[in-house]
Amino acid sequence: MKLGTGKIPHHWIEEIINLAGERIVVVNREGIILYINAAYCEFLGTTVEKSIGKHVQDVIENSRMHIVAKTGQKELASIQPINGSEMIANRYPLIIDGELVGAVGTVMFRNPEDWLLYKNKIQHLVEEVNYYKTKAEKHSKSKYYFSNLIGNSPAFLGVKKLAERISGSQSAVLILGESGTGKELFASAIHNNSTRADYPFVPINCASIPEHLLESELFGYDEGAFTGAKKGGKKGHFQLANRGTIFLDEIGDMPLAMQSKLLRVLQEREILPVGGQKSIAVDVRIIAATHRNLEKMVEEGTFRQDLYYRLNVIKIEIPPLRERKGDVELIANNLLEKLERKFYRNGIKLSAEVIERLNQHKWQGNIRELENVLERSINVLDGDTVEVTHLPLYLRDQETVSISKKTSEKKSEDAPDFPVQSLKETLAKVEKQAILHALSVTNGNKQEAAKLLEIGKTRFYEKCKIYDIH
Repeated sequence: MKLGTGKIPHHWIEEIINLAGERIVVVNREGIILYINAAYCEFLGTTVEKSIGKHVQDVIENSRMHIVAKTGQKELASIQPINGSEMIANRYPLIIDGELVGAVGTVMFRNPEDWLLYKNKIQHLVEEVNYYKTKAEKHSKSKYYFSNLIGNSPAFLGVKKLAERISGSQSAVLILGESGTGKELFASAIHNNSTRADYPFVPINCASIPEHLLESELFGYDEGAFTGAKKGGKKGHFQLANRGTIFLDEIGDMPLAMQSKLLRVLQEREILPVGGQKSIAVDVRIIAATHRNLEKMVEEGTFRQDLYYRLNVIKIEIPPLRERKGDVELIANNLLEKLERKFYRNGIKLSAEVIERLNQHKWQGNIRELENVLERSINVLDGDTVEVTHLPLYLRDQETVSISKKTSEKKSEDAPDFPVQSLKETLAKVEKQAILHALSVTNGNKQEAAKLLEIGKTRFYEKCKIYDIH
């Protein structure tokens, strides 16, 4: 049979792909398999007939083809575990007539024997990389996924859906919410659901780093930049997060001088280490978070307007726990499972009275406060059921306060049954109780307690000294 130049039959092309050792799969925008060759199916232990029309995740383990089909971002030379082996996968967006219609993926190896030979050659390198990767994961691995974000209330589900939808974007994200609502969990989940998931997730609390160290922590420094600088210099968090995500928590506490330098990073996509003469290019997605009102800070001149607009490309507002009707019991039970592993306990449950008390509480400290309450309860628990007596005092007194209020409303204003104290003494007692409550909510963290009470750290420490609170 004679063929003209460029006229290769379709069945020849498929056989050429098989002979070349390529395992290939094609999916549409929804991740449904439109084509997969026999060589790939043979390795997967399935058939072409069983695979066509199924979602790629149901056929190929650890696949990211559906993500590439959505984002249009190619992923080259990615390590993909399949059937107990680590394969080298390439994933390309499929663009036809200027429109993203799906994705094409290949896994490169000729046969199991060739792969085994190749694997033996690089095994020692893989083991070395895994060793250092495990050490680094403690600091740079994102631990949370959207499956870890618990809640069924409409307010929460709407926010979660938005966060999932924007995960594949490369734009900056601004997460707003009160302390303890789970801003870092959302940032972590967004990273893990993005094309940057294989690269570092580096969280930084801008409020916890002293102002004079913040620049060197974020951007690193060159050798000899200052007295005590390490030989060879030090990489900053932005370099460590390269190709991944950097999470700037409490961005509202960043000094104005640093805000200007952060704005330059966002605009130029490069950093200048302290004492350095040459800028370094970085590819980092920024997710920022704060419990502060940044718009008000912009009006007051304490937060740069141009930086605010750069960060506020995608805004996610996490609702406080008190506005998530029906979620408290669900979250409490999820936290109990986590705490059971920590305390090597099993089968712990909440009594109906405790659930009612938890639902009544306003949760100023949100989920962090709820977790602290449950941990405290397990520490004093002598059985398997958490009762009201196991709760902290301020939650046990919740019902008493409510009853006292109702009773006092019935009493005559002319016949009080308690001695009248001076206004100064009364206010002092209330103030001390508020400080103790805030410290209970934050598990003794004075900095967080000051934020809850909306007063400065210096003033808070002065108050603690006055009331002999340690």
